Amino acid sequence: MMEGQLGTSRRAVFIEGVHDGVPIALGYFVVAFTLGILAQTAGLTPWQGFVTSMVNIASAGEYAGFTVIAAQAPYLEIAVLTLVANARYFLMAAALTQRFSPELPLLHRLAVSFGVTDEIFGITVARGGTLDPYYNYGAMAISVPAWSAGTAIGIAAGDVLPAMALSALSVALYGMFTWIILPPTKKSRPIAAMVAASFVLSTAAAYAPGLSELSGGTRTIILTLLIAGIGAALCPIKEEQEDRNA
Repeated sequence: MMEGQLGTSRRAVFIEGVHDGVPIALGYFVVAFTLGILAQTAGLTPWQGFVTSMVNIASAGEYAGFTVIAAQAPYLEIAVLTLVANARYFLMAAALTQRFSPELPLLHRLAVSFGVTDEIFGITVARGGTLDPYYNYGAMAISVPAWSAGTAIGIAAGDVLPAMALSALSVALYGMFTWIILPPTKKSRPIAAMVAASFVLSTAAAYAPGLSELSGGTRTIILTLLIAGIGAALCPIKEEQEDRNA
């Protein structure tokens, strides 16, 4: 392939990522805004909130971090709690790296792993065949700044908006999740079954003795391994079938 054609192809894939990342960016901005309110009560400035969200693109991780910061917890406790809350992204990054070409340089793999979130992971794995890192770069290019800006603006807004309005804004996140999971479930019955199972098991785990005492991130890791393992064992996907879905 000629260099110019390769460049055009990369630009096209990057633009696809930006296009698919727009709904994510809109949802991120709203959710990050509510996180910004929490960060403001913890004493963070808009710039500090912006940088925090830029390097930690995770609502659960930031919520946990801002909560313990407000409680004036030591640095070690903040680091450990954030690590546990975000541990599920190790699994997502490991799953993505298997979908890249074996020749993909380590630098690209590291860059993609920086922007692994639930939503970006969802739209990425929904693409068939070998993945192109420039798709992730496009989704990250619009969603990560929106996430960071939302946090900063939320901090600046402070207590201007009433609590009821701020709580209502977080509903947008559920709409974003719905937009991600509906297309794959319509195309595949096994995926639909796994999604339904995840709803039931997640609800059960939130009230089950022992599991309910674990953090949300830890429960997510356990359920992800369990459901994904069962799905892979019962409904394995061959490489030939995956290539046809590309």
